[in-house]
Amino acid sequence: MPLRLHLFAICHLLLIIMLLPAASPAHGAGDFKFSEHENDTDPEAQARKARLQAQLDTPCKARLKQQKIMVLLAENRNGIIHANQGHYNLHINAINDRLKALGLKTYTQEQIRAQVAQAEIDAHFKNDPDAALGAAKRLAANYVLRGVIDTRVAANRVANLNQININMAFSLAGANGKLISQAEANNASYAGNDITGMALTLVRENADEVVAKLYADYCSQGKKP
Repeated sequence: MPLRLHLFAICHLLLIIMLLPAASPAHGAGDFKFSEHENDTDPEAQARKARLQAQLDTPCKARLKQQKIMVLLAENRNGIIHANQGHYNLHINAINDRLKALGLKTYTQEQIRAQVAQAEIDAHFKNDPDAALGAAKRLAANYVLRGVIDTRVAANRVANLNQININMAFSLAGANGKLISQAEANNASYAGNDITGMALTLVRENADEVVAKLYADYCSQGKKP
């Protein structure tokens, strides 16, 4: 190819590249932000965002932000309690990360497992008040945030999949058992076989609203137990 034509081809290619639209950067997980995926043009989304923001704007005393919160999670699957905390790390982190983003102090799962026996956690979810008090004292926790994911599994023989109905309830109480707040998400229905994964989906879909309500109640009513 003659040099003049070669240079012309290069310049033409560079011009095409310059005219192409710049690629949008990929969205990583980044720092947590409430309602980061909201559609601002949807009236329901706008109302939800305003409600969450109002709850998150609740003034919180510095003393309350220094209190330690122990987060525990269990699953009630067809009437049987499953409370092995190691099985729910991702579920608990979805709540823990949001609490920490608001300046509250929580324990890691490693810290809880190192200090609290699994038998004590099992008893706690069987509503044994002595076990609940013992677990909190062992970690010197000021508050206990307890979550129960209630799953009801029925076989869908037509689709050869499980039909899973999931409800989620959280309660925040002082170490002495005094109830501070309750929050829940109900009637989520999924088809599939990964029950734990579907429960995680529900937690992540509703964590913003759950944490916002717990935070507002904690900061406005969570007086020292």
